[in-house]
Amino acid sequence: QVQLVESGGGLVQAGGSLTLACGFSGKIFSINAMGWYRQAPGKQRELVAVIATGGSTNYADSVKGRFTVSANNSKNMLYLQMNSLRPEDTAVYYCNYQGRRTSYRTFDAWGQGTQVTVSS
Repeated sequence: QVQLVESGGGLVQAGGSLTLACGFSGKIFSINAMGWYRQAPGKQRELVAVIATGGSTNYADSVKGRFTVSANNSKNMLYLQMNSLRPEDTAVYYCNYQGRRTSYRTFDAWGQGTQVTVSS
């Protein structure tokens, strides 16, 4: 069974930094992509940053230049370095892994979410 556990959220002042971490466990065939999403109160969940297994990355326009997504070589740890945080970055942040559980079955796994609150 695939499991994702996030850590690193908290309260920070505007302009500050936080690093989120996501630990992956479970027996799978392959991983295609890993990413971070966020959901603010009253809003839909949105993509923050994604990294493909080849290393290419994609960011939401609102976080480009401030956030950096990375993963370790084993791909069992995913990180989101967040700098120059703004009050509008306040949300619950979720990590997501997508891939193949077996050669013919896919998986799309989510963490439980971690709260990030940026005070002005």
